[in-house]
Amino acid sequence: MSAPIIIIVGRQSSQAKGVRAEAYASGQRYYKAIERAGGIPVMLPPMPELLDGRLIDLIDRVDGVLFHGGGDIDPRRYGDAATAEQLYGIVYEHDEVELAVMRSAIDHDLAVLGLCRGLQILNVALGGTLVQDIGNEDHWLQYHPVSLEPDSRLAGAFASVRPARCHSVHHQIIDQIADGLRVVGRADDGMLEAVELESATWVVATQWHPEDTAHEDPEQQNVFDELVRQAAAVRARG
Repeated sequence: MSAPIIIIVGRQSSQAKGVRAEAYASGQRYYKAIERAGGIPVMLPPMPELLDGRLIDLIDRVDGVLFHGGGDIDPRRYGDAATAEQLYGIVYEHDEVELAVMRSAIDHDLAVLGLCRGLQILNVALGGTLVQDIGNEDHWLQYHPVSLEPDSRLAGAFASVRPARCHSVHHQIIDQIADGLRVVGRADDGMLEAVELESATWVVATQWHPEDTAHEDPEQQNVFDELVRQAAAVRARG
Protein backbone atom coordinates (compact mmCIF):
# COMPACT_ATOMS: atom_id res chain seq x y z
CA MET A 1 0.00 0.00 0.00
CA SER A 2 1.34 3.45 -0.89
CA ALA A 3 2.02 6.06 1.77
CA PRO A 4 -0.98 8.13 2.89
CA ILE A 5 -1.31 11.64 1.53
CA ILE A 6 -1.85 14.51 3.97
CA ILE A 7 -2.81 17.93 2.60
CA ILE A 8 -1.92 21.20 4.30
CA VAL A 9 -3.66 24.42 3.33
CA GLY A 10 -0.95 26.98 2.58
CA ARG A 11 -0.80 30.72 3.15
CA GLN A 12 -0.36 33.75 0.96
CA SER A 13 3.18 34.96 1.52
CA SER A 14 5.18 38.04 0.57
CA GLN A 15 8.30 36.74 2.32
CA ALA A 16 9.14 33.62 0.31
CA LYS A 17 12.54 33.80 -1.40
CA GLY A 18 13.64 32.42 -4.73
CA VAL A 19 10.27 32.82 -6.41
CA ARG A 20 8.86 35.49 -8.68
CA ALA A 21 6.08 37.75 -7.37
CA GLU A 22 3.75 36.64 -4.57
CA ALA A 23 3.97 33.11 -3.19
CA TYR A 24 1.94 30.43 -1.46
CA ALA A 25 3.83 28.92 1.46
CA SER A 26 3.67 27.16 4.81
CA GLY A 27 6.20 26.21 7.46
CA GLN A 28 8.53 23.30 6.82
CA ARG A 29 8.11 21.89 10.33
CA TYR A 30 4.66 20.50 9.50
CA TYR A 31 5.90 18.79 6.37
CA LYS A 32 8.95 17.32 8.04
CA ALA A 33 6.91 15.95 10.95
CA ILE A 34 4.55 14.20 8.51
CA GLU A 35 7.48 12.88 6.47
CA ARG A 36 9.14 11.47 9.59
CA ALA A 37 5.87 9.65 10.31
CA GLY A 38 5.89 8.06 6.86
CA GLY A 39 3.27 10.20 5.15
CA ILE A 40 3.40 12.38 2.06
CA PRO A 41 2.64 16.05 2.81
CA VAL A 42 1.14 18.12 -0.02
CA MET A 43 0.31 21.83 0.07
CA LEU A 44 -3.10 23.04 -1.11
CA PRO A 45 -2.96 26.71 -2.13
CA PRO A 46 -5.57 28.94 -0.46
CA MET A 47 -7.49 29.60 -3.69
CA PRO A 48 -11.26 30.05 -3.28
CA GLU A 49 -11.53 29.44 -7.03
CA LEU A 50 -10.99 25.75 -6.24
CA LEU A 51 -14.09 25.59 -4.05
CA ASP A 52 -16.21 24.03 -6.73
CA GLY A 53 -16.24 20.36 -7.70
CA ARG A 54 -12.45 20.36 -7.78
CA LEU A 55 -12.19 20.52 -3.99
CA ILE A 56 -14.45 17.49 -3.59
CA ASP A 57 -12.38 15.72 -6.22
CA LEU A 58 -9.23 16.46 -4.22
CA ILE A 59 -10.71 15.32 -0.91
CA ASP A 60 -11.64 12.03 -2.58
CA ARG A 61 -7.97 11.49 -3.44
CA VAL A 62 -6.31 12.18 -0.07
CA ASP A 63 -6.32 10.51 3.32
CA GLY A 64 -5.87 13.26 5.87
CA VAL A 65 -5.61 17.01 6.47
CA LEU A 66 -3.42 19.07 8.77
CA PHE A 67 -4.65 22.56 9.67
CA HIS A 68 -1.81 24.65 11.03
CA GLY A 69 -1.23 27.94 12.78
CA GLY A 70 -1.44 31.46 11.41
CA GLY A 71 -3.35 34.70 11.71
CA ASP A 72 -6.78 35.18 13.21
CA ILE A 73 -10.14 34.14 11.77
CA ASP A 74 -12.37 37.03 10.78
CA PRO A 75 -14.87 37.38 13.68
CA ARG A 76 -17.68 37.74 11.14
CA ARG A 77 -17.15 34.05 10.38
CA TYR A 78 -18.58 33.26 13.81
CA GLY A 79 -21.21 36.00 13.89
CA ASP A 80 -19.21 38.61 15.79
CA ALA A 81 -17.84 42.07 15.12
CA ALA A 82 -14.14 42.79 15.43
CA THR A 83 -13.64 44.32 18.89
CA ALA A 84 -10.11 43.37 19.99
CA GLU A 85 -7.25 45.59 18.83
CA GLN A 86 -4.99 42.54 19.08
CA LEU A 87 -6.59 40.90 16.03
CA TYR A 88 -4.02 40.27 13.30
CA GLY A 89 -3.37 38.44 10.06
CA ILE A 90 -7.00 38.12 8.88
CA VAL A 91 -7.05 36.94 5.26
CA TYR A 92 -10.31 36.22 3.46
CA GLU A 93 -8.80 33.47 1.29
CA HIS A 94 -7.34 31.60 4.26
CA ASP A 95 -10.66 31.55 6.11
CA GLU A 96 -12.72 30.69 3.04
CA VAL A 97 -10.60 27.73 1.97
CA GLU A 98 -9.79 26.29 5.40
CA LEU A 99 -13.39 26.35 6.59
CA ALA A 100 -14.54 24.62 3.40
CA VAL A 101 -11.75 22.03 3.55
CA MET A 102 -12.49 21.32 7.23
CA ARG A 103 -16.18 20.70 6.57
CA SER A 104 -15.41 18.53 3.56
CA ALA A 105 -12.77 16.53 5.44
CA ILE A 106 -15.26 15.84 8.24
CA ASP A 107 -17.95 14.85 5.73
CA HIS A 108 -15.50 12.36 4.19
CA ASP A 109 -14.31 11.13 7.63
CA LEU A 110 -10.67 11.83 6.82
CA ALA A 111 -7.98 11.87 9.50
CA VAL A 112 -7.75 15.49 10.69
CA LEU A 113 -5.25 17.23 12.95
CA GLY A 114 -5.78 20.90 13.82
CA LEU A 115 -3.00 22.92 15.44
CA CYS A 116 -3.53 26.30 17.14
CA ARG A 117 -5.52 28.23 14.48
CA GLY A 118 -6.48 24.76 13.22
CA LEU A 119 -8.32 24.09 16.48
CA GLN A 120 -10.15 27.38 16.07
CA ILE A 121 -11.02 26.59 12.43
CA LEU A 122 -12.51 23.28 13.60
CA ASN A 123 -14.69 25.02 16.19
CA VAL A 124 -15.85 27.80 13.85
CA ALA A 125 -16.52 25.37 10.97
CA LEU A 126 -18.93 23.51 13.25
CA GLY A 127 -20.71 26.62 14.51
CA GLY A 128 -18.67 27.59 17.58
CA THR A 129 -17.25 30.99 18.54
CA LEU A 130 -13.94 32.41 19.77
CA VAL A 131 -12.64 34.76 22.45
CA GLN A 132 -10.96 37.45 20.36
CA ASP A 133 -8.17 38.04 22.88
CA ILE A 134 -7.56 36.13 26.10
CA GLY A 135 -5.37 38.85 27.64
CA ASN A 136 -3.03 36.23 29.05
CA GLU A 137 0.65 36.29 28.09
CA ASP A 138 1.19 32.97 29.87
CA HIS A 139 0.12 31.33 26.59
CA TRP A 140 2.24 33.39 24.22
CA LEU A 141 5.62 31.82 23.41
CA GLN A 142 5.44 29.67 26.54
CA TYR A 143 6.12 25.99 27.25
CA HIS A 144 3.86 24.20 29.70
CA PRO A 145 2.32 20.76 30.42
CA VAL A 146 -1.18 19.81 29.35
CA SER A 147 -3.47 17.31 31.07
CA LEU A 148 -5.41 15.11 28.64
CA GLU A 149 -8.49 13.03 29.37
CA PRO A 150 -7.28 9.42 29.74
CA ASP A 151 -9.92 8.03 27.35
CA SER A 152 -9.30 10.64 24.65
CA ARG A 153 -7.95 9.99 21.19
CA LEU A 154 -5.25 12.56 21.85
CA ALA A 155 -4.03 10.81 24.98
CA GLY A 156 -3.66 7.73 22.82
CA ALA A 157 -1.92 9.72 20.11
CA PHE A 158 0.60 11.33 22.46
CA ALA A 159 0.97 8.08 24.43
CA SER A 160 0.59 10.27 27.52
CA VAL A 161 -2.10 11.88 29.63
CA ARG A 162 0.25 14.76 30.42
CA PRO A 163 2.57 15.80 27.59
CA ALA A 164 5.18 17.80 29.39
CA ARG A 165 6.53 20.41 26.99
CA CYS A 166 3.75 21.96 24.93
CA HIS A 167 4.58 25.20 23.12
CA SER A 168 1.73 27.70 23.18
CA VAL A 169 1.66 30.75 20.89
CA HIS A 170 -1.94 31.94 20.95
CA HIS A 171 -3.94 34.96 22.03
CA GLN A 172 -7.38 33.47 21.23
CA ILE A 173 -9.31 30.45 22.43
CA ILE A 174 -12.68 28.79 22.04
CA ASP A 175 -15.58 30.68 23.61
CA GLN A 176 -18.75 28.76 22.77
CA ILE A 177 -17.77 25.23 21.87
CA ALA A 178 -19.40 23.75 18.79
CA ASP A 179 -21.91 20.92 19.10
CA GLY A 180 -20.16 17.59 18.92
CA LEU A 181 -16.77 18.78 20.11
CA ARG A 182 -15.42 17.52 23.41
CA VAL A 183 -12.79 19.32 25.49
CA VAL A 184 -10.11 16.73 26.24
CA GLY A 185 -7.14 18.81 27.36
CA ARG A 186 -6.41 21.76 29.62
CA ALA A 187 -3.35 23.61 30.89
CA ASP A 188 -2.78 23.85 34.64
CA ASP A 189 -4.44 27.30 34.67
CA GLY A 190 -7.61 25.79 33.20
CA MET A 191 -7.07 27.11 29.68
CA LEU A 192 -8.61 24.88 27.03
CA GLU A 193 -5.81 23.16 25.09
CA ALA A 194 -7.33 20.22 23.16
CA VAL A 195 -10.61 19.09 21.61
CA GLU A 196 -11.86 16.24 19.46
CA LEU A 197 -14.96 15.56 17.38
CA GLU A 198 -16.76 12.68 19.04
CA SER A 199 -18.74 11.59 15.97
CA ALA A 200 -15.65 11.29 13.75
CA THR A 201 -13.17 8.47 13.54
CA TRP A 202 -10.19 10.78 14.15
CA VAL A 203 -10.69 14.56 14.12
CA VAL A 204 -8.56 16.09 16.87
CA ALA A 205 -6.97 19.45 17.61
CA THR A 206 -4.49 21.06 19.99
CA GLN A 207 -4.18 24.73 20.89
CA TRP A 208 -0.41 24.34 21.16
CA HIS A 209 2.22 23.68 18.48
CA PRO A 210 3.67 20.14 18.63
CA GLU A 211 5.50 20.75 15.35
CA ASP A 212 7.81 23.24 17.07
CA THR A 213 9.61 20.54 19.05
CA ALA A 214 8.62 17.30 17.30
CA HIS A 215 12.07 16.98 15.71
CA GLU A 216 13.65 16.57 19.16
CA ASP A 217 10.74 15.49 21.37
CA PRO A 218 9.30 12.03 20.58
CA GLU A 219 6.25 12.79 22.72
CA GLN A 220 5.27 15.67 20.44
CA GLN A 221 6.18 13.73 17.27
CA ASN A 222 3.76 11.00 18.40
CA VAL A 223 0.71 13.00 17.29
CA PHE A 224 2.02 13.24 13.72
CA ASP A 225 2.78 9.52 13.75
CA GLU A 226 -0.81 8.87 14.78
CA LEU A 227 -2.16 11.24 12.13
CA VAL A 228 -0.35 9.22 9.47
CA ARG A 229 -1.52 5.90 10.98
CA GLN A 230 -5.10 7.13 10.95
CA ALA A 231 -4.70 8.39 7.38
CA ALA A 232 -3.35 4.97 6.37
CA ALA A 233 -6.52 3.43 7.81
CA VAL A 234 -8.59 5.84 5.71
CA ARG A 235 -6.68 4.71 2.63
CA ALA A 236 -7.12 1.04 3.51
CA ARG A 237 -10.88 1.31 3.82
CA GLY A 238 -11.06 2.93 0.37
